Amino acid sequence: MPNIRPLSAELAKKAADELFEKPERLDEDLAALRTWLAKCPHIKARTDDQFLMMFLRGSKHSLERAKEKLDMYYSIRTALPEVMRNRDPEEGKIKELIQLGSALPLPSTVSPDSPRIILIRPGVYDPNRYTIQEVFQYNTMMADIMMNEDDNVIIAGQMGILDLANTGMAHFLQFNPSFVKKMTMWSQEGSPLRQKGFHYVNTPSGFELVYNMFKNFLNEKNRSRLHVHGSNLDSLYEHIPKSMLPAEYGGDAGPIQDLVDAWAKKLLSYRQYFKENDQYGTDEKKRPGRPKNAETLFGLDGSFRKLEVD
Repeated sequence: MPNIRPLSAELAKKAADELFEKPERLDEDLAALRTWLAKCPHIKARTDDQFLMMFLRGSKHSLERAKEKLDMYYSIRTALPEVMRNRDPEEGKIKELIQLGSALPLPSTVSPDSPRIILIRPGVYDPNRYTIQEVFQYNTMMADIMMNEDDNVIIAGQMGILDLANTGMAHFLQFNPSFVKKMTMWSQEGSPLRQKGFHYVNTPSGFELVYNMFKNFLNEKNRSRLHVHGSNLDSLYEHIPKSMLPAEYGGDAGPIQDLVDAWAKKLLSYRQYFKENDQYGTDEKKRPGRPKNAETLFGLDGSFRKLEVD
């Protein structure tokens, strides 16, 4: 049997029904992925069962799709060194951002087989002190941990709540189109996780500018899963039960600071893991065929420059 975490009965049923998971095929499929990786001169990857399993599940157990996702996962990471390298939870700015907790997975899910809910609060950091790349370094660290240990997020997907309280134009101006495209590709193409919806609350003026830019880069399925609630939390509760949320949002998930502290501890415990991750990626010089570098992946040329916000 493969060396993977046993699933709860509910998640096992969901994996079988929605992802077409067949336990008797797993050994064979994992071995096939490892054999394929061994023949890819350009990819240096983690190869443990639990890690590879995430790509099978993220591809609904299509072996060919899992190979594409694995290649894209490492290609995009290699093309984003400003976000994906040197992610040390004990270093300066990253350590500070961890203490601020601008993104936090909530402890409970609506049901045992529901998506993981992530609360994102950009208003807690000062955009004049932190670059958007530093903020996303923190976000990708959190995503890596969830991919490593959260079966809800891998099988059922993730749902975001973006609370824009205390954000201003300085926050929005950090989102230039080229960076938005990179991060959208990272979440849509370079991650085996499935997005199950995004809820915007406490939206200020100027928000539409960034919102419309994000929408342009999303595929149709993800675009249909965006919900803007303004400052109306009652309308949010129709999608996400109030009880799931931290005390500050009227819920039962405890105070936000407790979640921040728990995640800070967890991120620190992964310090070695993040360090190890720096050695994995793609070597585009060794790739058969056309390279997948920043230019070919993100197409960062004149067409984006003229979209820059004045």
